[in-house]
Amino acid sequence: MTQKTAAQKVALVTGASRGLGSALAEQLALRGWHVVALARTVGGLEELDDRVKKAGLPGAGGMTLAPMDVTNDDAMRHLCRQIHDRWGGLGLWVHAAVHAAPLAPMGSLDQKDWEKSIATNTRATGMLIPMVEPLLRAHAGTALFLDDPRAGQPFFGAYGASKAAQIALAKSWQAETAKHGPRVLIETPAPLPTATRARFFPGEDRSKLGDLQAEAARLLDRL
Repeated sequence: MTQKTAAQKVALVTGASRGLGSALAEQLALRGWHVVALARTVGGLEELDDRVKKAGLPGAGGMTLAPMDVTNDDAMRHLCRQIHDRWGGLGLWVHAAVHAAPLAPMGSLDQKDWEKSIATNTRATGMLIPMVEPLLRAHAGTALFLDDPRAGQPFFGAYGASKAAQIALAKSWQAETAKHGPRVLIETPAPLPTATRARFFPGEDRSKLGDLQAEAARLLDRL
């Protein structure tokens, strides 16, 4: 891949292969950002890249596909080092990676799903913030977290608790960096027709849910 200039707007989107993360990555590229799109699903990343190329908009940014697991600490360190060496920093980090454990009563909580929820939704966030913060500081960047307040709701034990812990980490980081940056934003998206929501609410009338691209555009406009 060719060397990019430090002045180019570069965004890292973790969880970019599907749902709102994919829509945000697509909107960013169409707005001229170079997007480092990270996810485990190679096919989803390739479809994202194809959509951006097919749009063929003048001034659209490029796409670097990073098929890797956000819970792999060594892979994340290597990626952040590559971003530093190639671009010097980041203008934006969108953290959309999430594990949606099946709904279950607490008395029947599956331990593998619980551990995966903690690893993806909570632990990975706590590991990534120290890695990404220097990259955002270098370019006066912004971090965007997507809240989904389910903590305490029936059957949402694993997802609700691990997601709430993720947002608690983000809020602490937000308070700590309020004066000197990087800027940390926490937004609650509108209900959307994502695979995660379909897993939680099967049979829901999806025609009443929001449009992914429109919601992505709304969130980016707030930046």
